[in-house]
Amino acid sequence: MAPKSRSYQISATPATLFGHLLAMAITTLVLVWTLKFRGGFALESGIEEKILNVHTFLMVVGFILIGGEAIMAYKTVQGTRNTQKGVHVILHLLALAAIIFGFYCAIQFNHESRVPHFLTLHSWLGITTISLFGIQYLFGFVLYVFPGGDMSSRGNFMPWHTFFGMVIFLLAVCTAETGLMERFFFLATVKINQEVLIVNFTGLLLFLFAATVSLTVLLPRLY
Repeated sequence: MAPKSRSYQISATPATLFGHLLAMAITTLVLVWTLKFRGGFALESGIEEKILNVHTFLMVVGFILIGGEAIMAYKTVQGTRNTQKGVHVILHLLALAAIIFGFYCAIQFNHESRVPHFLTLHSWLGITTISLFGIQYLFGFVLYVFPGGDMSSRGNFMPWHTFFGMVIFLLAVCTAETGLMERFFFLATVKINQEVLIVNFTGLLLFLFAATVSLTVLLPRLY
């Protein structure tokens, strides 16, 4: 008897495990970079770069990594669909808080450094990402979390919710990559050193994390 076609499907489990490992590796790299090489964190400091470090940490770890984990929650969290939805909503709420506070830190850094606001491509992409993510979260909360939502509307909108969610997530990663490039240029170095390697590997792992999260969306949870 020929095996069922379902037996050839690949589970999302290996991809989600790899995604968790990538998230831990990226978090480690960002912490080593900001704490060891860039002087640590501060919200009010004579060294403006410490404020920028908070922005970097919140946007990469707080927004992209937690946001990616929120996307993967439907493939990683054990329990009912409502449990998975709850984790998805809470993690995205944390990501929303991180992106708002991270945006504030960027504004504060530019103000104290007397750098013009919204001058670079990175800032334009960031504003776009923040706006779209806020709209996506609001619509998703009203439609899927707020009691009394129309079931047919939920089903009809789900493909678009998933699509726009992934577009915004990938846009966030692109924004982070441009931010890393900006900070790399500020290093003003033409030699390979430990800090350069950390920045470059962070960018590469962010790309892999984005690809892994995208893969988990496409793959089924179990064989």
